[in-house]
Amino acid sequence: MQRIVNLLVVKDDQVLLLKKPRRGWYVAPGGKMDPGESIYETAVREFTEETGAVPIDPHLKGVYTMVITDGTGEHTINEWMLYTFVAHDLSGEPFETTVEGILEWHPVASLHTLPMAEGDRRNLLFAVSQQGVQYGTFHYTGEFKLLKETIQNSMEGDGNDGS
Repeated sequence: MQRIVNLLVVKDDQVLLLKKPRRGWYVAPGGKMDPGESIYETAVREFTEETGAVPIDPHLKGVYTMVITDGTGEHTINEWMLYTFVAHDLSGEPFETTVEGILEWHPVASLHTLPMAEGDRRNLLFAVSQQGVQYGTFHYTGEFKLLKETIQNSMEGDGNDGS
């Protein structure tokens, strides 16, 4: 099972998002874990590689199972784990464009309306607006139409001293 980590920086009521060229959808910068790497190390490495900036004090906000099915929801085609981190500052100036897409700052409220996978929308909105950690499973068709979701929230502290 593939392990993916993404990291959302929230600063001055703005979020740094990556617009992917294939669908024109927005995502938080991130990518695949390397063998032997922790999810924290992956979050910092992938964010830095994709943005040219370094996140300050990132912390885990969500753990998700993403399931791609044949459309009926009965047969799994692909499955991966997604770990979502958030940071409230960064060091350095982010790139404008990368091989992964275009980096753009958007108001936090735009997470409600920007084009993106619905599971991403839910986990990024949680990351910017709720305390604790969220756990969930998202079932999609091959075209990323959300079929169903299961979400649990932990109200324990999220490791951010400002919470």
